[in-house]
Amino acid sequence: RREELAQLRWADCDFQWRSLHIKDKVSEAGRDIPMTPYVASLLASQPRRNEFVFSSPLSAAGYLADPLTPLQRAMLAAGLPNLSPHDLRRSFGTLAEWVEVPAGVVAQLMGHQPSAIAEKHYIVRPLDLLRAWHVKIEAWILEQAGVTFDAQQPGKLRVLTG
Repeated sequence: RREELAQLRWADCDFQWRSLHIKDKVSEAGRDIPMTPYVASLLASQPRRNEFVFSSPLSAAGYLADPLTPLQRAMLAAGLPNLSPHDLRRSFGTLAEWVEVPAGVVAQLMGHQPSAIAEKHYIVRPLDLLRAWHVKIEAWILEQAGVTFDAQQPGKLRVLTG
């Protein structure tokens, strides 16, 4: 969710164990999700101006409070349709089905409440299990987008055409 990421602090990013602690609208304690290799490379490249990962020197809060305008500019520059952060969130859930990710894993990654009794009381998914699926989703999306990313050499990124 936009609000969950907007306030992401560097202290919430564990690059050693590849996890993010996300503030959650459902649980005050928040939740931990896996940090995928590509996302880790993007976050590591962010400037460290203050405590916030998505900092904004022009914002009174210190972080990018409304990402819609910069997102729209980036999509226009890339020749992509005008999508909102919530559109991208819905796309993640839909695209995960192409990789045959269990629905409960997708729901947990997205921060949804468990919807069935078994999900609430019997199924425990450790971070490493979520990571295995999350990395698989990321790799498939990058492949479909024609993006070559070598997790061993995160600075080397290129788009394949044709």
